[in-house]
Amino acid sequence: MRATTSPSIRTPPPPSSSSLYSFVFLLFVFLTLRSSSGDCSDYHHAPMATLGGLRDSQGSQNSLDTEALARFAVDEHNKKQNSLLEFARVVRAHEQVVAGTLLHLTLEAIEAGEKKIYEAKVWVKPWMNFKELQEFKPAGDASLFSSADLGVKKEGHKPGWQSVPGDDPQVQDAANHAIKTIQQRSNSLVPYELHEVADAKAEVNDDFAKFNLLLKVKRGEKEEKFKVEVHKNNQGGFHLNQMEQHHS
Repeated sequence: MRATTSPSIRTPPPPSSSSLYSFVFLLFVFLTLRSSSGDCSDYHHAPMATLGGLRDSQGSQNSLDTEALARFAVDEHNKKQNSLLEFARVVRAHEQVVAGTLLHLTLEAIEAGEKKIYEAKVWVKPWMNFKELQEFKPAGDASLFSSADLGVKKEGHKPGWQSVPGDDPQVQDAANHAIKTIQQRSNSLVPYELHEVADAKAEVNDDFAKFNLLLKVKRGEKEEKFKVEVHKNNQGGFHLNQMEQHHS
């Protein structure tokens, strides 16, 4: 009996190393160009897949990083709109985990000598040294105030006056506005100077924040005390609502 032999199966020769290297190189170039495409001065680019909700970014190592990104947002807006905004401070910051981090900023900037509030979104991918301004707009009717902004601690979230630190920047701004108004209303040629905020309380509403302050004021060699109530609206404007000289 004749033995039958099965036909031999030929396997294709392995790709040459030069072809493999060329393929890997082209794939690398394609992915790099795809991930880095776009001009950072443009506000809208490819959509980002949202992986997480907003979280308060206060308390992490971000205090300096957040301010740097807020300054970046103002600079990019100035380039885009040919404007001359001057960064003042960060009012609030929240971050959202996306393909990287999307930082939601409420910031204060100065335009023609007037303080205004803006909202900005900055997309950051630290491992690629990438940051991009996604959005920049006036705050509009958005509420600027929360308990956290003033260090207010509300037990059970009960409304009403709450104690706040006297050295809080917003408290100091309210106190200085009160002193300026007292000076304007007085007939004294001797300037009033703020010596100390002896006591401070705040109440935060959707439309404005109210400050109830006890101020120690110096006028020359004389020291006086004033109880004042100052309101601050969403546009950052102060108004001295009540004032009385305090005798103790």
